[in-house]
Amino acid sequence: MNYIKELDIEPGKAICYSGFREGQKPGGSYPSYEEIKEDLLMLQNHWKYIRLYDCDQHSDIVLEVIEKEKLNFKVMLGAYIVAEVNNFGCPWGGSYSEEQLIENKKMNLVQIQKLIRLANQYPDIIFSLSAGNEACVDWTDHYVPVQSVIDYVKIIKKGAKQPVTFCENYVPWIDKLKDLVEEVDFISIHTYPVWEYKKIHEALEYTKSNYHTIADRYPNKPVVITEAGWATNSNGRGICPSNVSEELQEIYYNDLVNWCLEENILTFVFEAFDEPWKGSAEPLEPEKHWGLFTVDRKPKLVMRKLFSNLL
Repeated sequence: MNYIKELDIEPGKAICYSGFREGQKPGGSYPSYEEIKEDLLMLQNHWKYIRLYDCDQHSDIVLEVIEKEKLNFKVMLGAYIVAEVNNFGCPWGGSYSEEQLIENKKMNLVQIQKLIRLANQYPDIIFSLSAGNEACVDWTDHYVPVQSVIDYVKIIKKGAKQPVTFCENYVPWIDKLKDLVEEVDFISIHTYPVWEYKKIHEALEYTKSNYHTIADRYPNKPVVITEAGWATNSNGRGICPSNVSEELQEIYYNDLVNWCLEENILTFVFEAFDEPWKGSAEPLEPEKHWGLFTVDRKPKLVMRKLFSNLL
């Protein structure tokens, strides 16, 4: 199946974008209009599609900038849904009081309604909608039952015209999310060979295997890769430091992009900029180091030829 024909999506490069800079974080200090404008002007000549994770102040500003500055981006907008049940198997905390879980359910419905509102406000910019991100995988700290996700997808489809998906690690799509497959317009998978202890010479074949495991299982449903990337630093937490570097990121990025262009697979590279707010206070936490650019907007090795003017 050709996802482009099924979803009426033009071919193009895609990237995950979060504009938080040093000292900024969700729920705290947000990037300004001018900071986001600076980012998007950097990205606009090289990526057609960007993915946003949350219906928060950050996304509000991004959409405003794209509209006011007449930038040629198409956006996948997500609702960030939070825990509705406890996940005691999460290594970094998935336990909440019953009162908090009830409150979370209310907040999730507010997120879904805002997603619909933004989709209708920016119909020419937002090309697809996601009902959540990594909320059903076994290790998540914001676990949401599959039936809840199905309910949210139905609400979104009733309220907005854009195609609807749910962004998740490839593993739950194999079986756990099979009932959700019937409801979404396309499947969105995440594939991270380096998190699964793969070396660079195994990486692309592993990503291909992840993709085809899902695409072959559901031949009548388009599959998009909404996250794939390679970190450039690690303190050893989950990723061996010797298995990440700017050189390895460059190899995986080029292999991934070339394959996806050849196969017409829409793939959102993770991610545009490093995000120091993520994870622990440890500066080499791998979660902080997936950007193609550093947090101060300097190109890493993979981007230096394209962005030599920023060196």
